[in-house]
Amino acid sequence: MSDAPGRPMKFPYTFSAKIAQFPMKFYVQNQWIWKYWMIGIAVATPVFYKIHKMANSPANVSKWAEIRRKEAAEHH
Repeated sequence: MSDAPGRPMKFPYTFSAKIAQFPMKFYVQNQWIWKYWMIGIAVATPVFYKIHKMANSPANVSKWAEIRRKEAAEHH
């Protein structure tokens, strides 16, 4: 696969031509959002993992099963 088309259109009017000629490398290198998006994912992943582990612990699962059992008994 080549880096750029051999003879690019002056105006890429098809969707695939627009995608092929879009300067994605320029945007990734020069916009702040890409860097902070990756930092945000790196910071949030351990937090969400900890919340997931606490919510799905055996003690918490049995506690919520008991709460659901009591609610179901009240409705019948």
